[in-house]
Amino acid sequence: MTHKFDPKKKHKLLSEKRHQMLPPEETLQKLELKKGDVVADIGCGVGFFSVPAAKLVGNEGKVYAIDVVEEMLTELRKRKEEAENIVLVQGTEYSAEIADHAIDFMLISNVLHEIEDKNKFLQEYITKLSTKGRLALIEWKKKETIHGPTKKHRISKQEIKKLFKEIGLKISKEVDLNINQYGIVAHKD
Repeated sequence: MTHKFDPKKKHKLLSEKRHQMLPPEETLQKLELKKGDVVADIGCGVGFFSVPAAKLVGNEGKVYAIDVVEEMLTELRKRKEEAENIVLVQGTEYSAEIADHAIDFMLISNVLHEIEDKNKFLQEYITKLSTKGRLALIEWKKKETIHGPTKKHRISKQEIKKLFKEIGLKISKEVDLNINQYGIVAHKD
């Protein structure tokens, strides 16, 4: 069984500690978000990355903030005035109402370990990537830490590489984001 984030703990998603550990603007730049990109933030939560992404892509870009939990989107709706180019989308675990091939930069941050059928999830969402679209994944390193899910619920880089290869994604960048998390950028092969 997978680990799911408890929406009652949503206040932790915007904590100062999280901003220090994973500074959103800096992290998005490391993962190669570009001005003008159309972004899908899958599992956006309360918008930890959505709002900074909207600012970074500017008026030429757009951010689809996607979550399955209405409570998270309600919180983000309150912060949305910080960036007018955010579109809120309530999706299901395996899909969201976004046109195929519309996304330049897809962010999946600390979500994949929560998904039961990771292969199906990724295959469904990568159909949304444009021809030159990139998928940026952030996950917890497979070790015990004070923050995040337990080690048994985490996904190692090796597991991600194997999964990406199986579904036809080619890795273009790997980065250690902090002592607890890593990032991988991939595109369609």
